[in-house]
Amino acid sequence: MCADKAVFSATGRRKTATARVRIVEGSGKLVVNDREFEKYFSHENFAKQAYAPLLTVELRDKIDVFANVDGGGVSGQAGAVAHGIARALQKLNPELRPALKKAGHLKRDPRAKERKKPGQPGARKRFQFSKR
Repeated sequence: MCADKAVFSATGRRKTATARVRIVEGSGKLVVNDREFEKYFSHENFAKQAYAPLLTVELRDKIDVFANVDGGGVSGQAGAVAHGIARALQKLNPELRPALKKAGHLKRDPRAKERKKPGQPGARKRFQFSKR
């Protein structure tokens, strides 16, 4: 990263994953945990999900993204990176907010794993009922 360019940072979250994202004006370089984007998100669907906010505002080749992700699985991490990118883009240019909001990138996805309840095998599953 270059010291003379403005750096915008934000935090994105999804399930139990947390992404600290920094964006800088550049050539479209995408790095997650010091690895290339496509190498880190091995399946192309996760990579597309992660950089979706850049496609929404058409800045894919004009912004460099550096992300540190921790916790969760690949799907949650991709969602966290996308959330972080969207929030950082909003800081970069507040005029991008309506487009990002309409596409649903600024809302944190609240879905998480439901806890297991006592006296049953899972969150919703029950032990088999016996009448006699």
